[in-house]
Parts: sequence; structure tokens; C-alpha cells
Amino acid sequence: MTRRGARAGVPREIWVLVAAAFVVALGYGLISPILPQFAASFGVGIGAASAIVSAFALMRMVFAPAGGALVNRFGERSVYIAGLLIVAGSTAACAFAQSYEQLLVVRGLGGVGSTMFTISAMGLIVRVAPIEMRGRVSALYGAAFLSGNIAGPLLGTALAFLGYRTPFLIYAVALLIAASVVAVNLARVQAARPAADGRTRPTPADARPPLSLTEALRLPAYRALLAAQFVNGWSTFGVRISLLPLLAAAVPTLGAPLAGLGLTAFALGNFLVLQFSGRLVDARGRRGVVLAGLLLGGAVSIPFGWMTQPAPFLVLAALAGAGAALVQPAQQAAFADVLGRDRAGGQALSTFSMAGDLGGFLGPIVTGLIADRAGFGWAFTISGLLLILGALPWWRSPDTLRRTPA
Repeated sequence: MTRRGARAGVPREIWVLVAAAFVVALGYGLISPILPQFAASFGVGIGAASAIVSAFALMRMVFAPAGGALVNRFGERSVYIAGLLIVAGSTAACAFAQSYEQLLVVRGLGGVGSTMFTISAMGLIVRVAPIEMRGRVSALYGAAFLSGNIAGPLLGTALAFLGYRTPFLIYAVALLIAASVVAVNLARVQAARPAADGRTRPTPADARPPLSLTEALRLPAYRALLAAQFVNGWSTFGVRISLLPLLAAAVPTLGAPLAGLGLTAFALGNFLVLQFSGRLVDARGRRGVVLAGLLLGGAVSIPFGWMTQPAPFLVLAALAGAGAALVQPAQQAAFADVLGRDRAGGQALSTFSMAGDLGGFLGPIVTGLIADRAGFGWAFTISGLLLILGALPWWRSPDTLRRTPA
């Protein structure tokens, strides 16, 4: 990759993915504050309302192996675009759901498309990002998502007068825009392999030898990655989306409008820390940053569900976002270290993705049931303890960053 088509050394393909990620996240942030409340409007309890988030994660998890196979067969760009279009169709259908069951089904189907474009983007980032800036690139991609997540909930709160259904149509349009950005700007990108001159040659299938799941599981770092990915999916992508809006709506001193502000506070804390966490990962290594992020996230999640006043509610939400901002780039950079640029992801890539989706699936269901029976405080306390436990495998694992001698 030459510096032409890149900005400050970052490959052009990464900037295209960053732009698309922002558009996707903007729409996702728009609907995230109202999705559980929309489900609850059909007369179901907290557990059922939070299961809407779990249905999406379940389909992502189930379809992950097939998504990896599709990438190897058709290339990252084609699968990425198809995935965005599937989520767009599913999201538009949510706007017309007439029952809880219909909403559950059509939202769940969107998880198929979501895992397609997520795995495709991850494969491109692992392959294209130079080793010395893997943390920076992962943080840049994460910052694009968080920028959208900051603006999305604020926009969703401002558009609350439109009701529950219109935001889903707006999000569907945003996904179509993102698909167009990728289709136009990555028109020549297919699955590729390095050639002798250092450039890439398009090929209909990935010819690199795969890293088998059995081989990956022998590595302590890969096992630590799976554990951290699971608890991060449980807390950050499951419980945060499903329970935070319901907590805000259930506490009179908070109120439903604070749901969007709480999600925005999380995204803002995440965004601010992402400005330096990627460079920290590249300079100091992956292990210590992951540990710091998991422990911080656990420490602030334990008291979060007991908050009844807006100020501490928003402060803890922002600190939780800061913890996630340490975990995300370090995890992605560590996975890229384990995989390497000369190996295809195969089962190791899909299993890594599935670990987070499994957490995102189980988290809302389990903590939703706990919240129904024991209250939101215990639901968030258990999530915080899981984050701390998820740090233990990384505590015993060596760092994945291998520095090249000067």
C-alpha cells in the first residue's frame, strides 16, 4: 500500500470503512434508546423487552460460521454490502411490526446481515492495517462508531415526538447510504493475497492458509480474547442497550428521556478515550490496556443500577464508556497479532465474533430476568462482576505484541 489513497499512513480502505461505520452507528444510536421501550409498548415485561436485543445477538451468533464462509467465497466487499442491505430491510420492517412477535422476528433477522458486514470489516482491518498501527486503526474504526453513537441517541431524543416507528425508517435509509459508500469507493476490492512485490492481487477466494480453531485454542492469548470478548459483549453490547433505557424509564427521578442521554454519555466517554487508547495499545502492548478496561468497566457497572439521580447516572455511564474504549482496540489488535497477515481467519475469526455475540445474547435475557425479580441494581452488579472475572485469563496470558528489534 502506497501513501497515495491513504491519510497519515492509514490505508484508503480503512477510511472507507470508517466513513461507513459512522453512518451505520448514527442510525443504530438513533433507535437504541427506543427499541426496548417500543417492545414494552406491546404490553410485555422487562425480560421480554430486553429479549429484543438478545434476538439480534442470537442471529449474529448462529450465522457467524456461515458469514465467515461467505467472505472466503465471495470476498469482503460483496458480503459487507449484502449484510448492510439485509439489516436495512429488517430495520424498515420493524417500523411496520404490529405485535411483539413480529418485532422479535424481523429484528432478529437483522442479525444475519449484521454478522456479515461485521466479519467482513474485521477481515479487512486485520489484513490491511500495518502491524505498527493496529491499535490506532482499531481505535479509529471504533471512534467512527462512537461518533455515530454520540449523535444518534441525541438525535433520537430530539425526534421522540415522531413516535417509535419513524426512527427505524431513518436508520434503514442510513444503512442504504452506508452500502452505497462501500459499493462506490471499494469497487475494486475483493478478497486478496499478497504478491511478491508487496501489492495485492484480487482472487475469488482467500488462498491464505487458515488458522484452525484447534490451533488457536492452544494459545493462552486466544483463550483470553474469547473470555474478554464474551463479557464485553454481555455488558457493552447487551446489557447497556437493553437495560439502560428501561432503568431510566423505571426510575421517576431519571425518566425515559435520560435513556438517550445515558447512551450518549457512554458513547462520549468511549469516544474521548479512543483518541489515545489506540496509540497506547501500539506503544505499551495489548494485555495491560485490556486489563485496565475490564477492571474499570466492572468497577463502575456494580453501582450503576442503584443510581437514582441524573448526575451520577451520567458520570458512571461515561466511565463505563471509557473502560470499553480501552478494551475494544486492544482486543482487536491482539486478535490481529494472533492471526497474522499471512493467515486466513476461518473458524478462529468467526468464533471470536461469536464469543461477543453469545454475551450479547445471554446478557439481556439473564439480567432482564434478574431485574424483573430482584431489581436493576443486582442486574448491573452481576454484569460488573463478570467483567472483573473476564480479566483473569488476560492476567495469566502473555502480551501478543512482538516488537521488532531496532
